[in-house]
Amino acid sequence: GGFSELHIDPDGSHFVSASDRGVWLRGRIVYRDGKLAGIADAEMAPMLGPDGKTLISRGWFDSESLTFRDGMAYVGFERVEKIVRFNFQRDGLTARGEPIPVPDDFKTFAFNLSLECLAAPPKGAPLGDQLIVVTERSLDAAGNMRSYLLNGMNVARFTVKRHDDFDISDCVAMPPNDLLLLERRLSLLHGGLSMRIRRVSIADIKLGALVDGKNLIEADLGYEIDNMEGIALHHNASGETILTLISDDNFLPFQRTLLLQFALVGD
Repeated sequence: GGFSELHIDPDGSHFVSASDRGVWLRGRIVYRDGKLAGIADAEMAPMLGPDGKTLISRGWFDSESLTFRDGMAYVGFERVEKIVRFNFQRDGLTARGEPIPVPDDFKTFAFNLSLECLAAPPKGAPLGDQLIVVTERSLDAAGNMRSYLLNGMNVARFTVKRHDDFDISDCVAMPPNDLLLLERRLSLLHGGLSMRIRRVSIADIKLGALVDGKNLIEADLGYEIDNMEGIALHHNASGETILTLISDDNFLPFQRTLLLQFALVGD
């Protein structure tokens, strides 16, 4: 349990996730008649630090976001406010993580409300040399989500408009020009648990910008959802854009770990 992030291979065949308790999960996705039917060949292993010891032994365990670029996996850890890079293509589950430079103001994030969104647009695309970071609910003075573009020691700060008490729970770059934000809300006033996916133009992301976008889907517990915290994207053999979501069960018996898939239709 506790899966808060997700990566899917470009053909949709395999996935990588990680538990909040500092453990990798990878496996093969099983399809039946083109639809998600289950997983197979699942493997789990502890995430390792640069010294080969487990990250959880360092107190780095609340992994909340994941993105890949050029075979490197970048994982965001809340509470310690670190982004750790793993050579996953070369070493797989035995990869040793190395922290990358992050701004000093990461230390000012709201506790347990920070590194939920990491996205790496592909090389050659807009922002293809940068990491996009959007916080869960670390807000600026206007009540919007503090966000960053990271490229080595170069940092640009922007914000994402917060609507209707939804918080960011993950994100994924959608080529060529969009960022999809997965959001969730827990509110008795609004019927309990809800999820939403918002589409933001990457062209709007720049130093000092306040970015916003339209909603693609919103669902509450009247639908087959749970605490959806991870989102990934691939294209199937028919060329459709397929979104895959995973839920974090918080290690609670009344919640579930779900893997859901949607085809994105229209523009």
